[in-house]
Amino acid sequence: MISGFVVGPNWSSVLRDTFVPSWPRNHAGWQNLVAILGTTISPYLFFWQASQEVEEEKAMGRRLLVQREGATKREIVHRKIDIGAGTFFSNLVMYFIILTTALTLHKNGVRDIETSKQAAEALRPLAGTLAYLFYTVGIIGVGFLAIPTLAGSAAYVFAETFSWEEGLDEPFRGALPFYAVLIFSILLGIGMDFIGVNPVRALFWTAVINGVLAPFLLVGVLIAASDRKLMKGQPSSWLSRMAVGAITLMMFGAAAAMFIL
Repeated sequence: MISGFVVGPNWSSVLRDTFVPSWPRNHAGWQNLVAILGTTISPYLFFWQASQEVEEEKAMGRRLLVQREGATKREIVHRKIDIGAGTFFSNLVMYFIILTTALTLHKNGVRDIETSKQAAEALRPLAGTLAYLFYTVGIIGVGFLAIPTLAGSAAYVFAETFSWEEGLDEPFRGALPFYAVLIFSILLGIGMDFIGVNPVRALFWTAVINGVLAPFLLVGVLIAASDRKLMKGQPSSWLSRMAVGAITLMMFGAAAAMFIL
């Protein structure tokens, strides 16, 4: 019992449902699955990750395109470790967020949170008078992490589409359109707070849209990663391509089920 919430997980059930999950049974269930997939494999991550890799190489002195072509085995291994470790820990955190929410809020009937205030109130049985402080600190922390990534990704997409100078390593005057989109995206996000947009619903539907669009981008990634000429004789491994292919089919299937059921 924690300040009004009963927390007593049945670990055998938790482990069973973790490794032997059940399929969604209705439209809402498939919609939630698409949202989870969309917030895990988000389209903006493709653009952000690729652009940051290029900027890191520029920081190493490889300013010319010809200097950045190809990669050594050591560089490939380091990038796999970097991305693999980041993916593992981000999903581990997400898993325990879902588990903790299921064992506390959902188990005790708190299932419809529509506003940030309600989310903070839901924490009161667990955190007491510190609920608002903890929630505020968490929101600020997530904002510092998410805002540069989301706004920056939009700027990278526009810059690559219209062949603008791009990169956070570029001077402001040298990449003015890029920074203009970055600033506009941040201001647009701030403006949504003042026009009555529900942030919880906005986050959910953004994740759903991401879940629908991401598999199409994954198909493009898979085609590019399999092209030996495009990859300069260094295509992705068969294991990686099989994993991406399986994930792509899963995401297409979940999105299709969401629309059909």
